[in-house]
Amino acid sequence: MNSLKPLEGIRVLDFTGVQSGPSCTQMLAWFGADVIKIERPGVGDVTRNQLRDIPDVDALYFTMLNSNKRSVELNTKTPEGKEVMERLIKQADVLVENFHPGAIDHMGFTWEHIQELNPRLIFGSIKGFNENSPYADVKAYENVAQAAGGAASTTGFWDGPPLVSSAALGDSNTGMHLLIGLLAALLHREKTGKGQRVTMLMQDAVLNLCRVKLRDQQRLEKLGYLEEYPQYPNGTFGDAVPRGGNSSGGGQPGTMLKCKGSDTDPNAYIYFINQDHNWENTCDAIGKPDWKTDPTFATTEARMSHIQDIWDAIEYIAKDKDKHQLTDYFDQFGIPCSAVLSMKEIMNDPSLRDSGSIVEVEQPKRGTYLTVGCPMKFSSFTPDIKSAPLLGEHNNEVLKELGYSDGQISEMKLKGVI
Repeated sequence: MNSLKPLEGIRVLDFTGVQSGPSCTQMLAWFGADVIKIERPGVGDVTRNQLRDIPDVDALYFTMLNSNKRSVELNTKTPEGKEVMERLIKQADVLVENFHPGAIDHMGFTWEHIQELNPRLIFGSIKGFNENSPYADVKAYENVAQAAGGAASTTGFWDGPPLVSSAALGDSNTGMHLLIGLLAALLHREKTGKGQRVTMLMQDAVLNLCRVKLRDQQRLEKLGYLEEYPQYPNGTFGDAVPRGGNSSGGGQPGTMLKCKGSDTDPNAYIYFINQDHNWENTCDAIGKPDWKTDPTFATTEARMSHIQDIWDAIEYIAKDKDKHQLTDYFDQFGIPCSAVLSMKEIMNDPSLRDSGSIVEVEQPKRGTYLTVGCPMKFSSFTPDIKSAPLLGEHNNEVLKELGYSDGQISEMKLKGVI
C-alpha cells in the first residue's frame, strides 16, 4: 500500500470552530494536508471546554473534530498578528472559515485582499444562508439549519411536533459538502492555476439531503395524497409534505417493529421494509402463505389498507427472537431489515474497529479515547488518525517556518499576539 497521501504538500489554514468547519478540515488533514488551526490566544476553539468529561482537559467535542491538525494561537486584531496572517496566506493553498457574515472582512482579509496576497488560494466559507435570504443575518446552528432546510418539518410522527435529527445534518453534513467543493476547486486549480471562493450554506446542505421531500411536495400538489406515507389511505393530507413517522420514503412500506426484550430495552427493534417483489418471501417468513393470493394482500395497493395486519404478523414472529436473531431469520428469506443498534453497541462492534470506522486515539493529558475514523476506504492509502493539538502546541514551529526568529516569537508572546 502506497504511504503517499493524496493531499500531501497542501497547506490549509483552518479558521473554523465548533463542528461544521472542523469536520471539513479534519478530513483534509486525514487526506494528508498540513492543517494549521488558528485559535484565539488563551481561549481557542470553544469546544475545547464544552461538555467536558475530565476537568481541565480538552473535551471530546474538540478532540473528535480536530485530529491530525497543528494549533497556532494568533490575535489577528494586532498589527503583528495581521502580518503573521498575511505570511500564512501567501504560503497556503486553502483557507477555511465559518465566522458569522462579514467577520473575516472586518479583520481586513476580504476576498479581494486575499486574492492579491495569493491568487492561487482557495477560500472555503461556511454560512447559514445566502446573502439575499431573509435569514441572512441569522446565526445558524445545527438545529436552526435543520429547521430552515426542510428536515425538521418532515421528521417525526404526523400527530406530533417537528423533530430534529440526531445526525448532524446542519453541521458535519455541511462540512462534508464543503469538502467536496474544496477538492473540486483544487482540481480546477490544477487545470487553470487559479484559486477561487467556495461558499457552502448550511440551509443548502440540509436541503440537498431532503430532495426526496421536495419530490414529494410536487407529487402531493398534483395528487393530493402520498401513497407511501402512513396517513394513506385512511388519513388526511394537508398542503405540505407531512411527517412520515418511520415510513421508508422510497415507495415501499417500512416501519420499526418490536422484538424480544423490548419491555426492558428501548432499542429492541428492527427496521423492516415490505418490498413488493419480496412479498411472497415475506408471506413465507411470517407463516402466511395464503396471503400471496388473498386479494386483501396480493397487491401493493391492497396491502396499504391492511398494513397494520402485516406489522402485527411480523411482531408475532418477533416476540421470541431478539433483534439480531430476527435479522438473521429474515436474511434467510432475502428480506432487508436491520437491528436498531445503540451507540454502546456500535462503540463495541469489533467489525467497526477492524475496518477503521471506529479508532482508538492517544491524546495528551486525556489518554486513549474512541473516535469515528475515516468513512471512505481507499485501496492505496489508509488515513492515520492522530491526536488533536493542544492549544498553541505548534506556535514556535509554525512561526519559525514563516521566518520568525526566537526573539521575535518571544516578543509576540509578551504582546499577546500568540
